[in-house]
Order: sequence, then C-alpha cells, then structure tokens
Amino acid sequence: MSALLNAIIAKGGTTAHRKPYDTDRMMRDYITTPYAVSCIVAEDAEQVLGFQSLKQANPAYPLPVDWGVIATFVKIGMQGRGVGGGLFKVTRAAAEAAGLVAIDATIRKENTGGLAYYGRLGFVAYASSDVTISKKYLLS
Repeated sequence: MSALLNAIIAKGGTTAHRKPYDTDRMMRDYITTPYAVSCIVAEDAEQVLGFQSLKQANPAYPLPVDWGVIATFVKIGMQGRGVGGGLFKVTRAAAEAAGLVAIDATIRKENTGGLAYYGRLGFVAYASSDVTISKKYLLS
C-alpha cells in the first residue's frame, strides 16, 4: 500500500499527500486509526491494485460525526478499469453497517480523474475552496 501511494505522491497532481509513506505511517493513518471504519485492498496475485479507506469523521473535522471520510488510491495505469468501483461496493456496505449517513470525499481540483470517479459513484459537490472540491454521498 505504501509503495502504491508513494508512486502517486511522486507523480503529483492527484493527492494532497506530499510526504512519502512508510509502513508505520500507513498503519497509523489508514488501518489502526481510532476512527477507522474499513480499509480494503484490491489485488491480483502479484500486486496491490488499489485501496480505499473509510474513517468516521473525527470530531475535530468540520463534518458531522455520523459522516465518513473516504480516500481512494488506485495504482498508476490501473485507473478506469473498475478497481475503484469494486472497492466502493465494499466500502459502502461498511459505511451502512457502521450507521453513517453520508460519506465525504475532498478532492484536489487538479485531480480531474478523482472528481470524475466520485461523480460516477453518485457523489455530489457541496463545498469548495481554492484548491479542493468536497463531494458527499448520501447513504439510504
């Protein structure tokens, strides 16, 4: 997971992350955080193709605590092949099981692929800044 995300960071333009990840930071930020709802990985026999994290909104965030915060990372060159859509099916079920009412995705404006991906899933814009657009997905 760290290698996949570090390649995305090195390429630039699609993530707010700027500092490379090591195993400890990956565990702390995406797997063992006290706000973790789920973190799933898509892989084939040889490599991680993508991963998606869902956390309950931290009370320090400017979001209601019954919202989730999603992050999706797909290996460079694998975007548009269904990896993210497959991940979201599992993440959505985890969000519903956790009793969340909405999921936030905050995406850099320069990340046109990420904006399109979340739009295809049904996320709609609800806020923006000079750098980001926040989209929400309402759970039933």
